Amino acid sequence: MNRIAILGTVIISTLNILQAQTPLVTEIESSADDVWEQLRKMDNIDELSSFVSAVQWKGPKNIGGERICTSADGKGHFKEKITGFNDATRTYSYQVIEGVPAENMNNTIKVVDLGYNKSMIVWTSNFEFIENPNMTKEQFNNFLTTARVEMVENIIKLAK
Repeated sequence: MNRIAILGTVIISTLNILQAQTPLVTEIESSADDVWEQLRKMDNIDELSSFVSAVQWKGPKNIGGERICTSADGKGHFKEKITGFNDATRTYSYQVIEGVPAENMNNTIKVVDLGYNKSMIVWTSNFEFIENPNMTKEQFNNFLTTARVEMVENIIKLAK
């Protein structure tokens, strides 16, 4: 049985700047190696998310590389920079640097080995929401949750 849990949104006020942290934790009945094999590809987001129609790379497909993801309708894009990647710890991190109503958006995805052919994906996102007329903070959080859950569900299918 796959369980996807949203551990909640924690709002921390520091000098009047709101920072959101929205962890997504998912237990999977597949080995950590099988899940990581799918997750580490990094260049197939358009196959994992209905919100992305194409992915283009600038630089290496590793730390320092940038993914430019085109929206499903082709009218927008967002850019991500890979900031960490480690096969030994089954972890990679990326920063969204353009195209979303947030600043300092840092994300980390980690695959944890639970033994007995089970694993867990832990996906954290930290950011400062930028007030704007197009999307509320609640709408942005809902979008992030929907997008991450969809991608995790598709990774689970591929790992089986």
